[in-house]
Amino acid sequence: MPRITRRAFLRRAAALAGAPCLAALGPPWPWQKQADAPFVAVDAHEDLAWIMLEYGRDYTRSAQATRDHERASKSDIPWHVGSATLGLPDWIEGRVAVVGATLFVMKAAYAEEGSEIIYTDADEAYRWGMAELDCYEAFAQANPQVRLIDTAADLDAVLATWADDAAPEDRQVGLLRCMEGADLIREPAECGAWFERGVRSVGLAWKMTRYAGGTGEPGPLTELGRALLDEMAALGMMLDISHIAEEAFYQALDHFGGVVFASHANPRAFCDWDRCLSDAMVKRLVERGGVIGVVLYNGYLKPGWTPNQDSRNEVSVADAADVIDYICQLAGDCSHVGIGSDFDGGLGWEHIPHEMNSIADVMLIADALRARGYSEADVKAVMGGNFLRLYREGLPA
Repeated sequence: MPRITRRAFLRRAAALAGAPCLAALGPPWPWQKQADAPFVAVDAHEDLAWIMLEYGRDYTRSAQATRDHERASKSDIPWHVGSATLGLPDWIEGRVAVVGATLFVMKAAYAEEGSEIIYTDADEAYRWGMAELDCYEAFAQANPQVRLIDTAADLDAVLATWADDAAPEDRQVGLLRCMEGADLIREPAECGAWFERGVRSVGLAWKMTRYAGGTGEPGPLTELGRALLDEMAALGMMLDISHIAEEAFYQALDHFGGVVFASHANPRAFCDWDRCLSDAMVKRLVERGGVIGVVLYNGYLKPGWTPNQDSRNEVSVADAADVIDYICQLAGDCSHVGIGSDFDGGLGWEHIPHEMNSIADVMLIADALRARGYSEADVKAVMGGNFLRLYREGLPA
């Protein structure tokens, strides 16, 4: 088990006392003030390790270089997950300082024939999840511009490389390791081992898991799910409610007192199915101080959009700004929305707003918000500041 931090200790003490965990934390740690932070983007959800292991993409390349390589080699990878939209040069160009880097293993029942990164039982899920952690560690060790984020101090060290006078080659991209689908955790007591390896948030579901109902498979929070949430709260881990079924969503928020967010989830007003959030769910997350990462998938941005050869041109970054504005109107301010692109996680260049060639163009959304009359402070919050605030709250010092 990892060393229990002051933050985790206070959460555990609050839980035992029956008090809301966040209320027990007292004054914030003396981290860098939000107003002093550089203007950067945070992308709260990218399935990097899964893509690297399943498809062999090299994220030291730019997205364009990957597309050129896959086209020249007549690869079928774009057919499976779309044409590449991510790469280290693109993160640097787009001022993407922090990425929510997922651990994701596909349930065998939903995997394409020939897929390797799949599981049929908890042991298999565990082994692939640990392999993905190894993948992130190797990626960071091989690339000085990539840093793994374990603590708030790591986060601030990454942000320090984005000072105005920093050279592009000295800037770093921080990877915050986040689990998507908790079946990788074989039993709740194992949660500490994942925390020790650097996992800082857990999403209970993708489809249904042993812990909760999920997308397309509605169901409640299970007793095993409640036990896992207790372990997460004691360690100070964050809860990602993306993909969780609506019934389980409310039960999890009632049970868990720690930091909650949706790394990649859009309002149902733009795409009416259980993968997305109802207005009531959005408001509940806002009440809990959560942040919602807007997915930059055209089908979630524009009602009725369907992919075909020409439909990419039907959606623009202005449509992404509409979704962001909708959440801000529900929330009553701009403090609860950010970006969770889900780029390369089954959607590619063909499925994103037509002005965007890669994640390097994410700041076009900032321009669209300015055009709507958003203040510079609010634009900064949406593009990265809101998730930075939440991560500082949830990370150990």
